[in-house]
Amino acid sequence: MPFWRNIYGWCLFLSLSTSSLRPSLSGLSLRDVLIQPERRTSIEPDVRSRTMGVADTTGEQPFDRAQELKRFEESKLGVKGLVDSGLTSLPPLFIHPPETRSDLKPARPTPGSIPTIDLSGCDSARRPSVVEEVGRAARELGFFQVVNHGVPAEVLDSTIAAVKAFHEQPMEAKARIYRRDMETGVSFFSNVDLFHSKAASWRDTLQIRLGPKLADVEEIPEVCRNEVLEWNQQVQRLGGLLLGLLSEGLGLSPGKLQELTCLEMRVMVGHYYPYCPQPDLTVGLTSHTDPGVITLLLQDQVGGLQVKHGDEWVDVAPVPGALVVNIGDILQIMSNDEYKSVDHRVLANPSQEPRVSIAVFCNPSNREKEFGPFPELVSSDKPPAFREFTFKEYMRRFFTKELDGKSLINFFRA
Repeated sequence: MPFWRNIYGWCLFLSLSTSSLRPSLSGLSLRDVLIQPERRTSIEPDVRSRTMGVADTTGEQPFDRAQELKRFEESKLGVKGLVDSGLTSLPPLFIHPPETRSDLKPARPTPGSIPTIDLSGCDSARRPSVVEEVGRAARELGFFQVVNHGVPAEVLDSTIAAVKAFHEQPMEAKARIYRRDMETGVSFFSNVDLFHSKAASWRDTLQIRLGPKLADVEEIPEVCRNEVLEWNQQVQRLGGLLLGLLSEGLGLSPGKLQELTCLEMRVMVGHYYPYCPQPDLTVGLTSHTDPGVITLLLQDQVGGLQVKHGDEWVDVAPVPGALVVNIGDILQIMSNDEYKSVDHRVLANPSQEPRVSIAVFCNPSNREKEFGPFPELVSSDKPPAFREFTFKEYMRRFFTKELDGKSLINFFRA
């Protein structure tokens, strides 16, 4: 029987109270039970039947995607748990179709293809040139990196380290908050679109609501709590600066986007991309556009983020001390197609060193307000490219589809 078929049930069993363990399991590690079949022969039928409801058989069974998804979700393992178990090949539910895998490779080196913008002097006579650089990058690429942004290097490093520390805790510590609802504002899961996608992706996520109402502080894992609270403060300051520059880049007042509550709803996702044994068969994050206004991304030095530019994928090479900024769908709509929200993805990680990134999505907090192109950007020569809609409607449509290749821009075109 294939290794992958029993892995989720075995780990779910091991996460139960130790009082329910049979004597024959005593002293076995997770790796012992999953990897050493000679040590589990006598207990396999009983455990499998109690944890997965699967009949004992040594014959090959057809892959049941719905059942395997259920097993994976109920195990609360996450992708890292699979790696830690000693897995050396991908379970079928993570294998993407050929059309997705056909161009999964690092891009050719293209120095400077993603501009790096120096934000120093934004409150001086240098501001107009910074506005011009930001506006040009938002129009041409939809992505840029920023340096001299005012966030201390030690804060960048400690935030990455804290999120990494969360993901590298024992399985039991993370399982406590493994959930898909956000009632407490904090959740740990693998793949936000797990039950909608064609195939699962090779990453785990810690998600925390930062605003307008901060998550229950006691629910934020202690191992990263202080760093998350500090990061929220830094994002609010830098986000305000960036929204001002982007507003001016459209010829609007600096406060225009913030007046529309575009910085108030903030959600942080701390992604963890562990080593992938077969990176040519899956992805870390499928191609998609972000639905909101802007996204601020802190990434480590492992790399793997790619942006679609024309017909080619371009690497967003990590720049020490830099933060990545990208335009979301809502801002493209409000700019009347001036700014571009572009497809991006993350390759599966072939490195033994895990990749860690922290994204904060900045969205309007007024979900009932109607959004559409700014009137100032509409004229007889350039009529509105999009109809008006509420942010609530937009997000409802976003979360009822898979991420892969998803952009709802065209759905809202006039």
